[in-house]
Amino acid sequence: MILLASDGGGGFAEAAPSRTETIVLGGGCFWCVEAVYERIDGVLDAVSGYAGGTLKNPTYEQVSTGRTGHAEVVQITYDPSRISLEKILEIFWKAHDPTTPNRQGADVGTQYRSIILYKDETQRTAAEESKRKAQAGFRNPIVTEIAPLTEFYRAEEYHQDYYRKNPYAGYCTFVIRPKLEKLGL
Repeated sequence: MILLASDGGGGFAEAAPSRTETIVLGGGCFWCVEAVYERIDGVLDAVSGYAGGTLKNPTYEQVSTGRTGHAEVVQITYDPSRISLEKILEIFWKAHDPTTPNRQGADVGTQYRSIILYKDETQRTAAEESKRKAQAGFRNPIVTEIAPLTEFYRAEEYHQDYYRKNPYAGYCTFVIRPKLEKLGL
């Protein structure tokens, strides 16, 4: 996208495009994580997908078996001039229970594990520091995996924007909506 800005002399000059960053987070069902981050100021996009495993181009059915190594995750694209990575991670700890291995509520299996997939050393350091700080708010140890992102696979289209498209579906009514209300979203 090209942005035009006034050059002060009546003409227009190309303005610098805004910088964006991405991080991949998993905190149970990707529909929940996506619904949370879609409501956060400064988050530009939240895409449901799969990561953390070994199978190339996995499908939902394959990931659901728990045998691919992949977790249901969300790739979050944000504007760091509007929201910091630290704030995104702070929300992450509040949006799910990072102390339950391979489980969020009734969703059970390695595909529902708590995971932060970082793209560089800066994100790894921020994730580890955020985890250390967040631990003070939990009685049980945080079990969130922090690992390098090797590949993100976008989930099938029917998983994208699931809550927005299906607000009255059972899972949305009984799981996602209460989570959003708890977070004030």
